[in-house]
Amino acid sequence: MRYFRIADADNRILPVASPTLDKVYCMLTSEDEGRVCRDIPESACNHQPQNFLTHIVSLGATKTADGLIDPKLVLSWLLTQLGTPAAFIGLLVPVREAGALLPQLFTAAWLRTLPQRKWAWAAGSVVQGLAAICMAIAALSLEGVAAGIAIVSALAVLALARSVCSVTYKDVLGKTVSKSRRGTATGAAASVSALFVILFGLALASGVFERMALVPSAVFVAGGLWLMAALLFSTLQEEAGSTEGGRNPLRAAWQNFSLLAKDAQLRRFIATRGLLISTALAPPFMVALSASESAENAFGGLGLLVVASAGASLLSSYVWGRLADRSSRKVLIFSAIAATIALAATLGLETAGLLGTVWALPLVIFALMIAYQGVRLGRSTHLVDMATQKTRAAYTALSNTIIGVLLALGGGFSLLAEYGGVAIVIGVLGVMSAAAAIVALGLDEVQERSGADT
Repeated sequence: MRYFRIADADNRILPVASPTLDKVYCMLTSEDEGRVCRDIPESACNHQPQNFLTHIVSLGATKTADGLIDPKLVLSWLLTQLGTPAAFIGLLVPVREAGALLPQLFTAAWLRTLPQRKWAWAAGSVVQGLAAICMAIAALSLEGVAAGIAIVSALAVLALARSVCSVTYKDVLGKTVSKSRRGTATGAAASVSALFVILFGLALASGVFERMALVPSAVFVAGGLWLMAALLFSTLQEEAGSTEGGRNPLRAAWQNFSLLAKDAQLRRFIATRGLLISTALAPPFMVALSASESAENAFGGLGLLVVASAGASLLSSYVWGRLADRSSRKVLIFSAIAATIALAATLGLETAGLLGTVWALPLVIFALMIAYQGVRLGRSTHLVDMATQKTRAAYTALSNTIIGVLLALGGGFSLLAEYGGVAIVIGVLGVMSAAAAIVALGLDEVQERSGADT
């Protein structure tokens, strides 16, 4: 058995259960013979290599599953092919995003009473897997309105289960992986999942497989990945944690609404973030608009859309992150401008009769997804750097509450699409993105504040 130094309170040398696991762990974390455990229980230190790799595989599986059923692209395309009305397609993103966010206000306090929260995460992953399998069955057996009702309902169940996983994951990660290694674990999982999603997109684009069979099969695979991740996650060596001290997030959110009256910068930030939900809501409508112009090319182009979306994430996330560390305000402005250009180009290509070509929609989706990644990184960095240690939790709770409500209301765009047309919806979302750029101009350069301010 191989031995390694572990920085516990008594400077003890503890054995590693699996030399192979430890070797892989050291390779991924750039450690050699010394493994420092910080901010986790001493009893968990010897299990860290196994836990670290378990997090990568289980989280990578769920992120891959997310990509295989992406509501913005895959499910919206699938509903389009099933002849589902635009109203259902417009509900996909609001149901998925708001459904994963708002329930946390009601469940977080109760979930904190669980000594071991890995079981809640595993249960949530099982429910997500079963919901995905139900979607695949619906896609193979239903059409039109019936397919829309079944798939959107299953997505709602999946989103509720995801909210449980979201609440518990950070707690479990904090107890099982050292502070200096958490980012590496989640980053590695994201990279692995992006690679598999790109391979899925290439398979779709190749034309080798019959796409209307491949997509439901991929949704089945996504369900299996969630079930596998649940089983694997349950093997984590998690110590029992604190079950006291949690606040009811819903009550806290109401108490925090007074912050809006006191902080003009917070109001401007929430307004910017609210307008930029356009980047999340737009893709299904872009897919629907392209399909209405040329169903055949849209049918064959799904793989390119998936590759464009995953490729945008891989290529832009690091750049946006580096820029956000210098000026999150500029990231929000640039992202809003990029989204405006992408949505305007979508309407321009549709007017010219080119949106149905095989290259046009992937190009504008790629541009919009670059903007979307910028929004995600810019908003999180700006909020963290804008707030102080005392106000950060309150700002986060308040911002998430308001955005969750706005995303739920975003389902109203599906009615606009049904009665006014998909192009009108894309035009409105483009105006929202342009307005976000203007509002973001008034944000402070929070990265220029001194350390004492935060």
